[in-house]
Amino acid sequence: MVFLETKLRGAFEIQLEPRLDERGFFARSWCQNEFESHKLNSKLAQCNISFNLRKGTLRGMHYQVFPYAEAKVVRCTRGAIYDALLDLRPESPTFKEWVGVVLAAEKWNMTYVPEGFAHGFLTLEDNTEVFYQMSEIYNAASARGVRWDDPAFGIAWPGGVEVISERDRTYPNFQ
Repeated sequence: MVFLETKLRGAFEIQLEPRLDERGFFARSWCQNEFESHKLNSKLAQCNISFNLRKGTLRGMHYQVFPYAEAKVVRCTRGAIYDALLDLRPESPTFKEWVGVVLAAEKWNMTYVPEGFAHGFLTLEDNTEVFYQMSEIYNAASARGVRWDDPAFGIAWPGGVEVISERDRTYPNFQ
């Protein structure tokens, strides 16, 4: 795997290193040792799948607070998404800054979202599936979110939002 650190300390785009042969390819998409060598949380507590029927579906911006703060590895297994990572660590030099990465099934790339980040995505195609690996289990009491269009962050989404949950649409402005 190739770990490409973004402008946000601790947030990565991860690219696979396929081993090609006449059958196609084989690639590692998870390795505890490689994650730990980059000082990333390698705990795996839960995996989730999000299936999204329509292009323009927005999910986010979600995170969990201590003691259930979570790191995520996010991969698009069908279709394509614009994956947004938002640094909400007050002590960070990139506090309230964000990065966006296009994840697509045919690119086989992933993002690593550290603890203290909010995460969300916009689908770029119909029938898009996203696979998450989480370092913590979901805990409703620790679940939080910020608005996807909050001017405090200015996330530049690459298209219109056609589908969004009531919860995601009505998060309050960031304090």
